[in-house]
Amino acid sequence: MSVVSLQLGQCGNQIGQELFSVISDDSNGPNRKKYKQCSDERFFYESSTGELVARSVLVDMEPKVISQAIAKASKSGRWRYGDKAHFSQKQGSGNNWANGFCVHGPRHEEAVEDMVRMEIERCDRLAGIFTMMSVAGGTGSGVGTYITQHLRDLYPQSFILNQITWPYGAGEVIVQNYNSVLTLSHLYQLSDAILVHENDTVHKICSHLMNIKHMSISDINMVIAHQLGSVLQPAYTADSPCHYNRNPIGELLSSLVCHPEYKLLSLSNIPQMSSTSLAYSVFNWPGLLKHLRQMLIASARMEEGIDWTVNATSGGDSVTNHDRHKNFNSSLANLLILRGKDISTAVTDGFKDPALYVPWLKTENCFSTWNSPVTFNGYEKSATLVSNSQYLLKPLDNIVRKAWNMFASRAYVHQYTKFGISEEDFLDSFTALEQIISSYTHLS
Repeated sequence: MSVVSLQLGQCGNQIGQELFSVISDDSNGPNRKKYKQCSDERFFYESSTGELVARSVLVDMEPKVISQAIAKASKSGRWRYGDKAHFSQKQGSGNNWANGFCVHGPRHEEAVEDMVRMEIERCDRLAGIFTMMSVAGGTGSGVGTYITQHLRDLYPQSFILNQITWPYGAGEVIVQNYNSVLTLSHLYQLSDAILVHENDTVHKICSHLMNIKHMSISDINMVIAHQLGSVLQPAYTADSPCHYNRNPIGELLSSLVCHPEYKLLSLSNIPQMSSTSLAYSVFNWPGLLKHLRQMLIASARMEEGIDWTVNATSGGDSVTNHDRHKNFNSSLANLLILRGKDISTAVTDGFKDPALYVPWLKTENCFSTWNSPVTFNGYEKSATLVSNSQYLLKPLDNIVRKAWNMFASRAYVHQYTKFGISEEDFLDSFTALEQIISSYTHLS
C-alpha cells in the first residue's frame, strides 16, 4: 500500500525533500532487498524511464522553495519529484492565515486536487494521505488547512495524518500564535491524527546532541526527517509479524488514536548524535529503553537533562489524581519502534506498566511495538516512541494563552477579518483548543 504526501508551504516542502532523501538513502543500504521493495512501493513509483519518483505533491504560493526542493531531489540521482506534481504562484499569503485559507485555498483548490488525484490513481492501494506543514505561517498553515479540508470531503474514507511543525516560543512572526490557533482547531476536526514537532526541541537536539555550532534550517529539517523516517519506514508489527507492515498510517492510528477526542501525537527518538560521535559510540537496548521511558514520564524533550526523580505511580489511596497529573506525564497510548541489531533481546516491559496509562483502557490495548532488524540511517540500534499523552499540554497552553492575550486587545484582528475570518471564528477556535487542553489535562 502506498502513501501520498503533500508538502505545504516553505516548511512542508523543505521537510518533505529531506524526508524522501532519508528514506531513499536508508533503503539503499546493504542486505535489505525486501525492505527496499516495501519502502519503494510505499513512497515512490517507477517512471517510464525507470527513475524513482516520489508520491508527493508540492504546494506553495511562491516558486522559490519548490524549485529548490526539486533541484535537490534531482541532484541526489536516486529519486526525483513528478514533472506535474507541484503547484506555485508568484504571490504568497504574507504570513496571514486568513489570506491563505479564504483566498488562495479556494482559488487554487481544483489545480491541487487534480495533482493529488493523479498521485492517488497511481497507487494500487492507498494507505493514506500524509501532509507536512507549519502551523505558524500563511501558506503552509492557511492553504494547507483548506486543502486538508477539501481532501477530507473528497476522500472521507481515507486516513489523513498531519505532520505539523510547532513555532519557536519566541518566533519572528508576530501573528504566529493566531495562525497556530486557527490551524490546530481546524485540523483537529479534519485529521485522524496530528504528529507534532517543536522547533525549540529540534533546535536543542541539533545544538546539544549533534553538536552543530552554526545551525541552519536544513539541519533542523534533517532531524525532523530522521525522526519521521524512523516511524514511516517498513517494520514488523503485531498484525504483521512475518512481513513488513503494508498499512503504516492505518496501523499507526489504530495503535495510538483509540478515541476521537485525543489526536495529538509526540515523537521521541534515541540516539541522535553527530556522525563523528556515532563512529565511537556503542549502544545497548536496556540503556536506550531506560532513557526513553524516563523521557516519556518526565516529558523530557531529549535524552540530555532528563529529570530522573520523576516516577510513575499507580495512584493508590495515598496518591490523588491531582498528584498523578502533577508528578508525571500520563499516556493514552504509546507505540515503540525498535530498529537494528539484536532486537530480540530488547525488553519492553517498562512501557507496559499500567501506571503509565489511563485507567479506563486495558493496558494491553495501550502499548504496541514495531520492530525491524534492519539498521536505520546509520544507527546500529535506534528506538522511537510515538506517544498520545499529556506531553504537548504545556506548549499548546502557551500558544492559546499568548494568542488570547493578543485577541483580548484586538491586536492585528483586522488583518484577518478583511479576508473573511470573523471574530466569532477566532472564538470558536479558542473554544475548540480549550476543550482539547481540558481533555488532556483530565486524561485519567
